Formats: sequence, structure tokens, C-alpha cells
Amino acid sequence: MNHFDVIILLGRPASGKSEIIDFIKRRKIVDRLENYHIANIAELDDFPMLWTWFEEDHIRENVLKVDRIHSTSDGYFLHNYQWNLLIERFNLEYEKLMTEEANFFQDHTLLIEFSRGSEHGGYKSAFKHLSSNILKKAVIFYVDVPWEESLRKNRRRFNPDKPHSILEHGLPDDKLARLYKEVDWEDFIGTSKDYLTINNVKVPYISLHNIPEITNSDEKMELALKAYFSNLWRLYQAK
Repeated sequence: MNHFDVIILLGRPASGKSEIIDFIKRRKIVDRLENYHIANIAELDDFPMLWTWFEEDHIRENVLKVDRIHSTSDGYFLHNYQWNLLIERFNLEYEKLMTEEANFFQDHTLLIEFSRGSEHGGYKSAFKHLSSNILKKAVIFYVDVPWEESLRKNRRRFNPDKPHSILEHGLPDDKLARLYKEVDWEDFIGTSKDYLTINNVKVPYISLHNIPEITNSDEKMELALKAYFSNLWRLYQAK
């Protein structure tokens, strides 16, 4: 086998995660395998999951004239546990996938993408809920940008006509600040180098510092991602 089974892609909103996925998906499979160790791509992203909650509540409040059950009218979750519910949904979708396709990892890499801020429990809380079945097959790729860069790129990418779009959705400044200005990634990894022990599982990880911005250019991404995925592959094989 010459590809990753599971890549967990993390980082603040608008850090560059979606651009990296888009770039990888546009590579021919031979190039993708040789240079990035990524096979046919399947994705789990919690944004479509949470966006469904907001859409359902909009229908409940404005069409059916009944109470909202997931979120407030100004777009916040009603309950903090919902952030961890999204992680549990990853676990459920993963087990369904494994049941349906016993040989899934023979020719697939699963990308799991999410962001977490300290305000809603951070990565420390999220990873407590992630299945060890996933972690045993996973590597973590963290896209590191400061808050100011997340804010700048969130403003740049937001298309009010496509709030549901993976590449063009955004948050109002005040909501982005409340949810993601503070993140616990550095506290979460502590002094660990190359590997994190999560739920008693050793997981390789790497951080891409996306300042100056790399993910605004295919040429920059090709050069950087080849090197970063090569290093991550070395850690993965050593594990």
C-alpha cells in the first residue's frame, strides 16, 4: 500500500483546508499517489452536517411556524454538546462506510475535515469523541494561520449568494471571533513532536504554517504539499 488511509485535516475557518482538498482532487491519480500518497478521495466534513441544522431550523421557524430545535435565530447552536455530536456523526458515517465497503482502503483515502475553537470545547474535547477505529488509521494535517489571517480570508471568500458552498461560505466577523479567535491547538499538542497520543492511539501529525499564504497558488501548493505529505508519509510508515 502506498497511500494514507485517513487524513484528518484541521485548522481555523478559511485557513486553507478546502483549497488544499480542491488542489489534491484536481491531481491525476498517478500524480496524487506518487507525490501526495493519496488515493481515490472520500470526504467527511462537518460543515454540511451543521448547515443542514440551520436550514431545518429556518424552515421550522419561517414556514412551519414551530420552535427551532438546533440553533438560535442569530445562528449559534442551542447546545454546546452539538459540536461533539458532529464528531460522533463522523464515527457513525465511518462505521457505515466500513460495513458497506469492506475493502474501502484498498484504493481510497478518507479525508475528515473540521475546525474547533476553544469557545466550544476545542480540539481537546473533539478528539475525546473520535473513534479509535478512525485514529488507528489516521494522520493529522493541521493548517496553521493566526486569527487575523483567518478573518482576512473569511472576508475574502464569503459569497452571500452561496452560504452553503464549501469554498465560498463564511461567517460574520463577530461570530468568527466568538467561535474561532481562540483555539487550543498548541495546548492540545503540548510538547509532542511528530506524534500525538489520542485515546491511547499514536497518531502522526504535521503542521503547515500558511503565512505567507501558500494556498492561493497551485504552484506554491505543489511545492509545499509534496514536501509536507512526504514527511507525513515517513511518520506514517514509521508508526
